[in-house]
Amino acid sequence: MTRTDQTLTEELGRRIGYTFHSCALAVEAVTHRSRGLSNNERLEFLGDSVLNLAVSQLVFNRFPQHPEGELSRIRAALVNREALLRIAQNLRIGELLRLGEGELKSGGVGRPSILADAVEAIMGAVYRDGGFEKAEVVITQLVAPLLEEVNPTVAQKDSKTQLQEWLQARRHSLPRYKLLESRGEAHDKTFRIACIVDELKIHTEGEGKSRRVAEQLAARAAYDALPATSL
Repeated sequence: MTRTDQTLTEELGRRIGYTFHSCALAVEAVTHRSRGLSNNERLEFLGDSVLNLAVSQLVFNRFPQHPEGELSRIRAALVNREALLRIAQNLRIGELLRLGEGELKSGGVGRPSILADAVEAIMGAVYRDGGFEKAEVVITQLVAPLLEEVNPTVAQKDSKTQLQEWLQARRHSLPRYKLLESRGEAHDKTFRIACIVDELKIHTEGEGKSRRVAEQLAARAAYDALPATSL
C-alpha cells in the first residue's frame, strides 16, 4: 500500500462518510478499466444490487401507504443514471478517479457513465468492506437529498418527457437529439448524444451505455438549463 493509495482511501471515506478497513477495495472502486486489469467493474456489478436493495428498503419504510407501482417509480428515480451522476458530482468523485492516460486526456473524469458507474462500485466496495448495514447507512445519507425532491403522489416522469412537456406548454418547438459519437466494441458501446433546443439556444450533451440513457442525460441537462423564471 502506497501513501498515495492511503490518502485516496481516506479522502474517499471522508466524502462518503465511511472509514474503509481495506485500502485495496477503496482504490479498486475508483479505478476505471482503462487503467488496467484490476478495475471497478466487478464492484460496480455488486454495488448495483446493494444500491437497489438499500433504496428499496428506504422507500418501503418512508412511504408505508403507497402501492408497489408507486414505490417502483420512486426507487427508479433514485437509482437511475441521472441520480447516480448527481451523487457523483456532489461528492466530486471525478477528482478521485484513476483513469488510463487515453481516457484521462479525453475527459473521462467528467464522463457521466464513468461517474455513475463509480458510485455503484463505491457502494459495492463499502458492502464488501463493512457489510450491508454499513452500506445501507452510506447509501441512505447520499440518497436523502434526492429523496426530498420526489413527490410520491406524482408518477415520476423521465427527463425527456419533462423537457417536452415544458416546451409544449410554452408553445416552443420540440428538442432535437443528435448522435455525436459512438465508440467501443459492439457489446460495450458508449453513446454521446446532444439535446438541442434551438429557440432557447440550449445545447447539452449526455453519455451512456445506450442511446436511451445518453438522451435522458442530455435532456436532464437541457431541462436544468431552462430559464429559471419560467420553471
